[in-house]
Amino acid sequence: MPTRDGRKGIYEACGGTDALVTSGETYPCRMTTPDQPWTEPMPAEQFSRMREILAAPSPIGLESAMTRGVLEPYVRSFMPKEWAVHAYRGNAGLVFDTRPGDDDAFSVMVIGHADKIRLQVRSIGDDGKIWINSDSFLSGVLIGHEVTLFSEDPEASGRWRALDGGTIEAVGAAHFATPEMRAGKSGIRADMLFLELQVHGEKRKDQVEALGIRPGDPILLKRPIRRGFAEDTFYGAYLDNGLGCFLVVEVLNLIAQCGGLRNVRVLGAAAAHEEIGRMGSRVLAQQHAPDVVISVDVSHDFEAAPGVGDRRMTPTAMAKGFTLAHGSITNAYLNSLIAKVAAEQGIPYQMNVVGRDTGNDAMAAVFAGVDAAATAIGFPIRYMHTISETGHTGDILAATHAVFETLRHMDAMHDGAGIRADDLRAGHPRLDEASALRSAT
Repeated sequence: MPTRDGRKGIYEACGGTDALVTSGETYPCRMTTPDQPWTEPMPAEQFSRMREILAAPSPIGLESAMTRGVLEPYVRSFMPKEWAVHAYRGNAGLVFDTRPGDDDAFSVMVIGHADKIRLQVRSIGDDGKIWINSDSFLSGVLIGHEVTLFSEDPEASGRWRALDGGTIEAVGAAHFATPEMRAGKSGIRADMLFLELQVHGEKRKDQVEALGIRPGDPILLKRPIRRGFAEDTFYGAYLDNGLGCFLVVEVLNLIAQCGGLRNVRVLGAAAAHEEIGRMGSRVLAQQHAPDVVISVDVSHDFEAAPGVGDRRMTPTAMAKGFTLAHGSITNAYLNSLIAKVAAEQGIPYQMNVVGRDTGNDAMAAVFAGVDAAATAIGFPIRYMHTISETGHTGDILAATHAVFETLRHMDAMHDGAGIRADDLRAGHPRLDEASALRSAT
């Protein structure tokens, strides 16, 4: 009889059968993974892969460096020949499809977003200063940081150049700041920011314009992730949301390693345009009409967030597991399923209250007018939308295996026939049938 060797996450084929029986369900299995990998340091090779994905220069609207340059080659290195990669006309998003053309199969779209918030050139001053916008960054966190400016060659349409060596500045020397600013009573305004390229001499504006730099050129922070001081931590720019794309491709790799799923069609998505209103993922949802949408994105470590204690935020924290969104359009049946699987596997998770909008690509199906059960899984990080976003590899691995195990559970439901759309239709809780909750004393 197929068995588990007693440790969660370790699978073995027994009696000539590549399958595992647990909790009354049969799971396909042809792989061996470490015992509860979310409790162990992330392997160096995997961390290097995560770093490469997060380092890809993929500002909003120009995400192809991540999707086509990093994610696609990695997935193609392990995907079976039956899988497919879908690309799109209007954006650089991709969908990796495990059962292309099988529109009758129950489908789950797992979405990370590849776009990064970016600065943009607004204008060039006579003194050579390149005035920029701050996008979704707090202006004060940008001062003094190195950046890379990307500019299309005006003499060769479609060819882009990268300019390094500049820093973001605002007031010049500290001596030039107002007394209120020096005292900490006022801060840096967005309209004060400029890119300093150290140009000097005569006609400095002409020098900058001669480089072909022009309004609209995107600028990215230059801070690849590195391991932190505390155990299993890491920090750097743009955890939001290369991490979601990293999870998507790692889950696809796990699916490929275990021989694929028998019933569930997985649509692993790397979406564009999330940071400007979740525009890219709604296109993917409309194109593929999945039964389930699971967004994977960063969330907040509210426990460590300074100055928010009196707001009574949900005490989610880094290093305590992935977050599971509750509220907004999240589906109660889907959330219960993920929570059940996580509990059975010993994967730590935390509830995350999201109110009227999840704030991420879990909204994709609703925005696209597609009937799909949706939720959001998150990695609680510190200092979101700064140059020093900070996370914990255990949370990343916990989320990865929670999604993978949930997909396997769906695949094994109904005695191996797989989850059905009717399970979702019948799974909406009836609160009029709720039992009385009484005091335990």
